[in-house]
Amino acid sequence: MAFNGTWKIDRNENYEKFMEAMGVNMMKRKLGAHDNLKITIQQDGNKFTVKEASNFRTIEIEFTLGATFEYSLADGTELTGSWNLEGNKLVGTFTRKDNGKVLKAYREIVGEELVQTYVYEGVESKRIFKRG
Repeated sequence: MAFNGTWKIDRNENYEKFMEAMGVNMMKRKLGAHDNLKITIQQDGNKFTVKEASNFRTIEIEFTLGATFEYSLADGTELTGSWNLEGNKLVGTFTRKDNGKVLKAYREIVGEELVQTYVYEGVESKRIFKRG
């Protein structure tokens, strides 16, 4: 599958503004912008295993497309939601447990890169990864 493999962060677009909209404090925003995130994705049919390794934590998430699960962001924000496949794009819809607001996330392969897009409260951010 196209998403399978290990992806290393290459660059961010508007990521600090996105973290600010999410309520992440300035110190964590500065650190988060340089987290050296590496994502390993393994897809088996509708099941995904995603390992996220950064300067702050290493976690492994397993999910099935369309099935709701719980997830915590690196800053501790708790979410519940699901991923779905729309065409060649993974689309995640997550609701914050603390305020009920929705975070949309998209993962797609563009050329040789994995582009992760986040949209929260009208602020859009991209994190672009290269195969590592």
